[in-house]
Amino acid sequence: MDGTIYLEDKMIDGAVETLNFLIEKEKHLLFVTNKTTQTKDEYSNFLKKNGVNISSKNILTAANNCVSFLKQERSKKNFYAIAEDVFIDSIKGAGLMYSENPEKIEIIIISLDRNYSKSKFKIAKKALLNGAEFLAANIDNTCPVIEGEIVDAGIIISDLEKETNKKLLQHFGKPSEYMISTIKNNLQYKKEDYLLVGDRLETDILMGTEMGIDTMLVNSGVFNSVKNGNNSPTYKITSIKELLYR
Repeated sequence: MDGTIYLEDKMIDGAVETLNFLIEKEKHLLFVTNKTTQTKDEYSNFLKKNGVNISSKNILTAANNCVSFLKQERSKKNFYAIAEDVFIDSIKGAGLMYSENPEKIEIIIISLDRNYSKSKFKIAKKALLNGAEFLAANIDNTCPVIEGEIVDAGIIISDLEKETNKKLLQHFGKPSEYMISTIKNNLQYKKEDYLLVGDRLETDILMGTEMGIDTMLVNSGVFNSVKNGNNSPTYKITSIKELLYR
């Protein structure tokens, strides 16, 4: 979603027309995001406001995956999250208890936090050194915005791993097995009939490759390093708008 059909609160040029064309052709669309700063209903309402009638049932998020796991496997545990309020509140709603006391925290959860600070890092670091479980909603290093990219969960995870010698145990976004399983459970047709369109080689394109489906890389979002050159998409286009002409 981010970097593929919109940046922040602005739809990418041609995205609305392309998505509505696919809807009119009765194609099955799934929208998958690692971003945890909005709920599925908020994403759906944003798209509807911009002229794309998409149900929240067609939106899959790393946040929802993480919350589902925590509700089933870690209910009533004490947690601390480097995250924004909407995600923290959804974890509380799953039956976990929020704490900022490193001695009481049992689970650390990392995600995008546009209010990230050294004090938050310090709490997470102390809790991990005290034996807290190390989880993350997603592992993206950056999140695309209109003016470029901002720090995302991956960089925070890397810093915590270096300072604590603790390794991330599990995450729930692209390209994790958890997300792949979630996507497969929501497909209406054989997976080989789908095309995965995304802006990031190490998450979107890698996930499509691991799923055994064709992939299309757009360059409207993050910068993709040549270091990821071995992870090649099936197709490359400038932006989603070009789908209308293929």
